[in-house]
Amino acid sequence: MKHNKKRNTAFIYETLSRELARAIVGKDEARKKQVLMIVKEYFSSRAILAEELELYKALLDTKNVKAELAERILREAKIAHTQLPTKALFGVQSQVISTINKTLGKDVWSNFIPNFKSMASVNAVFSPQTSVKKRVLFEQAIVESMSAVRDRPPTSSMAPIDSLTYQSFIKKFNNKYGNLLQEQKDLLNQFITSFADDGFELRVYLNEELTRLKEQIQSLASTTEETLIDQKLHEVLEYLEEFRKRNFTDKDLNKILKTQELVQEMASNDHH
Repeated sequence: MKHNKKRNTAFIYETLSRELARAIVGKDEARKKQVLMIVKEYFSSRAILAEELELYKALLDTKNVKAELAERILREAKIAHTQLPTKALFGVQSQVISTINKTLGKDVWSNFIPNFKSMASVNAVFSPQTSVKKRVLFEQAIVESMSAVRDRPPTSSMAPIDSLTYQSFIKKFNNKYGNLLQEQKDLLNQFITSFADDGFELRVYLNEELTRLKEQIQSLASTTEETLIDQKLHEVLEYLEEFRKRNFTDKDLNKILKTQELVQEMASNDHH
């Protein structure tokens, strides 16, 4: 089903998230500030787009639940969406689209978004223009996706996407972002959304991630026989310990991203 992706709040947010990731990885401070400004203006905790985004996330992020629970979440999300002021939502979407076009450029809309089809399916369920038959099929696919066992693919595919559009997305996909580790993507996502709750979720995530990295580094340091590498690992370990005592900064973000990559590379080499 064709749909206007720019009118899909989840797609808008993911597009901004990707642009922020690209700016951070590319060390483009000016670009990073521009993206953060837009995210903070239109996706703050009380913004209408943030309200709709939460409903998208309820359906997109929920996994491994029983079908009955998935159906209930879907039902409640649909009811909550009907209570959003349609005209106000459309107006704010128009504003953020215009801001993105003027500030970041229209090319950002061509970034490849891996779960675009799922976003399109949820958009179709929320849209009053979707026919009854299509709505039922989309809802069934969403419930199956939410209740599917993690290591087993859903039994039915989500919304189809035009092959030429898909190839265009693939061609323009930013390689740097595509090569990020899952833990790096998780960290970036937490950083992007940290402004909404004064960084609470980010602090919770960092506490767990720093503990994992510390344990991994201690394990790697005990197995390496190279003095220089061992010294560097201990320096990283000291940094992780010291970081817990102060506030999180952009420099810390870059260092932790590099530490995640280092740990992954060292672990891979150790296995080989």
